[in-house]
Amino acid sequence: MGLGPVLPLTSLENVLFLLFSVLLATAIVFLNASVFASILLNRSLREENRCMYMLSTCLSDVCSGVSYYYCGVLDVRDSYDSPTRTFYIAPTFLGLSYMAILAAQADRYHAVAAPFTYAQRMTRGRTLAVIFAYWFYAFVIVAVNNLVTVGVAKSVTSIGTFVSNIFTVVIMIGLNVRLFFIAKYQLEREPPSAERETKRASIYLIVVVAVCFLIAWLPIFLHVIVCNFTGATCYTFRNEGTDPLRVLPRLNAVLTPVLYIRGCVALRHTLLTRVWRASCRARGVNPVGGQKSIVPSGQAVFMVSKT
Repeated sequence: MGLGPVLPLTSLENVLFLLFSVLLATAIVFLNASVFASILLNRSLREENRCMYMLSTCLSDVCSGVSYYYCGVLDVRDSYDSPTRTFYIAPTFLGLSYMAILAAQADRYHAVAAPFTYAQRMTRGRTLAVIFAYWFYAFVIVAVNNLVTVGVAKSVTSIGTFVSNIFTVVIMIGLNVRLFFIAKYQLEREPPSAERETKRASIYLIVVVAVCFLIAWLPIFLHVIVCNFTGATCYTFRNEGTDPLRVLPRLNAVLTPVLYIRGCVALRHTLLTRVWRASCRARGVNPVGGQKSIVPSGQAVFMVSKT
C-alpha cells in the first residue's frame, strides 16, 4: 500500500498544509542550491574560509530539502522501528546543517578574537579537514545505528543527543555573546570609515543568525533533553510533517540562505547576475535593476568582516 499525504485531503486546511509542506521543501532546495552555485561561480568567495562553511551548510540543507519531499509531504514517521523510516539519513542532514553553523560560529569567533593566529593556523586545507571530519562523523553514526539493534541505537542516540545538545547550546550562546563584545570593542578603536560600518553590519548579522538558529533549534533540543532526563515517553505527533519541533529547523534552512544573501554583497551580486540571470531574462526582467553593478568581487560580508 502506497504512502498517503501528510494529512488526509478531506478539508481545505489539510490541502493548504500539504501545499505548505511542498513549498517549504521547494524553497529549501531552491534557495540553498542558488547560494551554493553562486559561491562556486565566484572565485573570491571560494577563497574565503567562511564560505566553505556556507557551502557545507547549503549542501546539507539541499539534501534536507529533498528528503523533506518524502518526510514532510507524505505520511511518514522517521522513528527507529517505523516501516517508513529513512534509516537515520534524513535527520543526519539536519544535524549536518547544525554542525556546520556551529563550526562556522567557532571559526568566526577565532577569526575576531585572534586574527593573526587565525590567519596562520586556519589554512584552506585545515578548514576543509574540519568540514570533512564532521561529515564523516555524521555518516559513521548513521552506519553504526543501522548495524546495531534498535535498543542499542536508542541508547547510544539518547545519551549522545542529551550531552551534545546541552554542550552545543552553551557553546553557541557563549561564543556569540563573547564575539559580539570583542568585535564591538575592536570597532570602537577604529576611526570612522565605510569599512567600519560594514563590519558593524556584519556583527549585527552574527546576532541575527545566532538568534534565528537558537529559536529554530531550541524547542527540539529542550524536548529531547527533558525526555531523556525524566525518562518519560514524550508526546509524539502523527508524522514528521505535522510535528512543529521538526518543521522549525526546516524553516531555519530557508532563513539561513536568505541571511547569507542579505549579508554578503559579492554573493548577492553573483546570484542576481549569474545564477538567476537566465531566468530573469527569460521573463524580461533585469536582475540588477537595469544598472551595471560595480561591487568588487572580494567584498564579501558574512557574519564578520574579512580577516
